[in-house]
Amino acid sequence: MKVVMHVSVGGQLAMQRQLNAIAANVANVATPGYRAEGLRFSKLISKQEPTPVSFVSSGRTFIDTRHGALKQTGNPLDVALKGDVWMAVQGPGGVIYTRDGRMTMLPTGELVSVNGYPVLDAGGAPIVLNPKGGPPAIARDGMITQDGRRIGAIGLFRMDPSARLFRAGNSGVIPDREPEPVVNFRDAGVLQGFIEDSNVNGALEMVHLIATTNAFKQITMALDTAEKAMLDAVRTLGGEGA
Repeated sequence: MKVVMHVSVGGQLAMQRQLNAIAANVANVATPGYRAEGLRFSKLISKQEPTPVSFVSSGRTFIDTRHGALKQTGNPLDVALKGDVWMAVQGPGGVIYTRDGRMTMLPTGELVSVNGYPVLDAGGAPIVLNPKGGPPAIARDGMITQDGRRIGAIGLFRMDPSARLFRAGNSGVIPDREPEPVVNFRDAGVLQGFIEDSNVNGALEMVHLIATTNAFKQITMALDTAEKAMLDAVRTLGGEGA
């Protein structure tokens, strides 16, 4: 009986984390550059019982790095990234990497992200434009020019394939390994006047939501049944002892 309850509670915790991930994805289905969140579960086996018992882990969060669709905006300060690369911005606690290419220029010329964070070049320095230089032209390699003069270049960075990504805001991530600046733009680059949509499939997330909710209900019913059986057994034994 105790084993059933432990297995059920473990399942509830796993399903609750799954529901949280789905909720975050649905909330950001329209957030440019957002990468969907998912969970990987593993099976844990206890050998303390006479018969080995399988438990589900609470799950390990991962970020789905598949690309979202490109949408043309015509805004010269919007960029979409091509290939498996990221932009860098200077967040409050350090560098954040993002695929959200919505940028603005401050009156003083600083190029900032949609959250107001300075956009960085490949060397980690903030990019400052000429506020009177007119709309910038942004080349495939991220080079920014105004009035035919090179101002700076948006830094592009490639993540280590084995790096674990941690969420930093809606579209930002922080890797556990330092990414490398991109120097070869054959399969990577910047597309001016576009943004990348979220890679969340809203319809699929709703299917996952329904399935996970039903699984959570079934586990809860199993836990309630096990608890009731245990209480009945306690009452029965208590009556016999009396």
